[in-house]
Amino acid sequence: MSRFFKRGIACIPLILAVTGCSTPSHHISSVLAQQVELRRDSHVDVSSCQWRGEVTGSEGRWYSSIFYSNDTLAQGAINDIKNNAARLGADTVLLLSPLDFQTSVTLIGSAYQCQTSIPVNS
Repeated sequence: MSRFFKRGIACIPLILAVTGCSTPSHHISSVLAQQVELRRDSHVDVSSCQWRGEVTGSEGRWYSSIFYSNDTLAQGAINDIKNNAARLGADTVLLLSPLDFQTSVTLIGSAYQCQTSIPVNS
């Protein structure tokens, strides 16, 4: 066997380890998170809502773009920001411009509770 082939075979465990570590990690973690509404409309009236805080959501690592499409990374970031908003008891997030990197997606927004019956997750 050629030494390049041997080196390639030797790298397989490393490649598999990196692939396993790069699986999108953010999934919707609760029913409350499923109900969080993400809005980019600057005309949303939140005057009757209670501000809960700033939230972020991100997905991806420096190697993620090798294994996952931008759609997959974006969905992971959406799930993450919804989970974080639900933990604050928010049901609506007004998104700022997303931070798109070549290897990851990050969302930033302001979380509000606009309905009256949203409990805060601890």
